[in-house]
Amino acid sequence: MKVVVAGSSGLIGSALLTSLRGDGHEVMTLVRREPATASEIRWDPTLGARGADAVLRSALDGAGAVVNLAGAGVAERRWDDAYKRIVLESRVTATTCLATAIAECASRPRVFVSGSAGGYYGDTGPVAVDEHAAAGTTFLAGVASAWEKAAEPARASGVRVVHPRTGTVADPRGGAFGRLLPVIKLGIGGRLGSGRQWWSLISLRDQVAAIRHMIDEESIVGAVNLSAPEQVTNSDLTAALGRALHRPTLAIVPRLALVAVLGEFADELLIDQRMAPRILLETGFEFREPTVASVVAGLMARI
Repeated sequence: MKVVVAGSSGLIGSALLTSLRGDGHEVMTLVRREPATASEIRWDPTLGARGADAVLRSALDGAGAVVNLAGAGVAERRWDDAYKRIVLESRVTATTCLATAIAECASRPRVFVSGSAGGYYGDTGPVAVDEHAAAGTTFLAGVASAWEKAAEPARASGVRVVHPRTGTVADPRGGAFGRLLPVIKLGIGGRLGSGRQWWSLISLRDQVAAIRHMIDEESIVGAVNLSAPEQVTNSDLTAALGRALHRPTLAIVPRLALVAVLGEFADELLIDQRMAPRILLETGFEFREPTVASVVAGLMARI
């Protein structure tokens, strides 16, 4: 199967490429620089609806799947108004560009897997929400809502559109855990704020497997929560990581310290983000690391 991937250089994208190519699929990647190989296609994701040019349409035409992971990292810089615009616009314009091009293809892709995030729900409270829950009121909830809506041209053209609402991806090589684990290994880690806030984790290999499940399972349409079946509070997760690494986790990182480093993003880390993966389980997806203990064990095996 021919699969086209946008945003392939990040933690999830690079792992997805390895998985797909390892199984013999033809994978094309969309890049913003000059292509270095025949499998790379140059595009300009900032063009939005004006980006449906002949080169992009040709790359997408006849594909079995298009996977969109493009967007500025939410934790790469301290949030201010300028960076918040980048976070929003990088997702909406790239998705609009792809969705418009897909709609104009002569032979449209079978499925468009277009990224979203667990932040869609805002502060979930302590009870895990499924895909029927309403959007929240936080900044990231607004970003995720706009991100999903930007795929409308593809959906309106009859293409199956799926939105992986991704939780916190657990892997030592990047993302939140790429920053968290080194601090705990130094023995200076600790809970964030009260530590009572719920986090929804998913291992990187389950994240990749879930994306591939969404590509293959034709009954899946719309939003899908990507989170392990068992969720965890920040305090319990920190303690579990400390035990696994044989390090103390007695420190407390207060909100003011987080705000000083992360800006408004700090508040996103201190609210409940608890998701239940209802659709994945109902469609037969089998997690390799379904519990907090198995996620932590997987992390230790990959350090």
